[in-house]
Amino acid sequence: MHLAATAVVLAVRGHGEHGAIVRGLTQEDGVRPGYVRGGGSRRMRPLLQPGDMIAGEWRARTSEQLPGLTIEPLHSRAPLHGEPLAAAAIDWTTALTAAALPEVQPYPRLYEGLVGVLDAIEAAPAARGWAVALVRYELLLLAELGFGLDLTQCAATGVRDDLAFVSPKSGGAVSRGAAHGYETKLFAMPGFLREGGAAEWDDILDGLAITGHFLARDILVDRRVDPLSARERLVDRLKRAVA
Repeated sequence: MHLAATAVVLAVRGHGEHGAIVRGLTQEDGVRPGYVRGGGSRRMRPLLQPGDMIAGEWRARTSEQLPGLTIEPLHSRAPLHGEPLAAAAIDWTTALTAAALPEVQPYPRLYEGLVGVLDAIEAAPAARGWAVALVRYELLLLAELGFGLDLTQCAATGVRDDLAFVSPKSGGAVSRGAAHGYETKLFAMPGFLREGGAAEWDDILDGLAITGHFLARDILVDRRVDPLSARERLVDRLKRAVA
């Protein structure tokens, strides 16, 4: 097996005395693991952090063998790991992607979405500039894995107007009329989920509550502890930042 591709570094795990197993997301070939010789050394560690872009070359003699991976750094986001909110966002989005996606299967829209979120985190001067993109990436990941939310019409009546809630059971939108008397059992649906655009902090936190519920229920069921703890740290920091 021989593959050369640009990839987003998702996870790095030490292996042996100086090596590392690196998982990268490529656009056309999905998640690809590889063994980087010397990847755990002082020289290489700063070049292999979650969120970094690399040019990778994977080689293996058989399909069952863990490929050897050589890398060329393309773009480092290392400075962001010193900023608590940005670091928490990168840790969560890369951990989610690594835990949720099966290896080798291509998800080009998720690759583009993840790069977009990472670029937004890097470019935005404040978290509100990238938090909307993060919620949208979570929605996209749910949809790409077959658990998309239907926010186009009311799950109870089929109407397309005055949609204000999301059912925690069906993942469908619910109109104000159909929700009467059950509001406390539903998620408030922020307008940006359907209409796009910017959002206030209350709306962003409502969006995170919705996506977090369905990610935990449908995607991270048997692998939830580590990825979801990263998300909890992120949401906690966001709440403290806007309090």
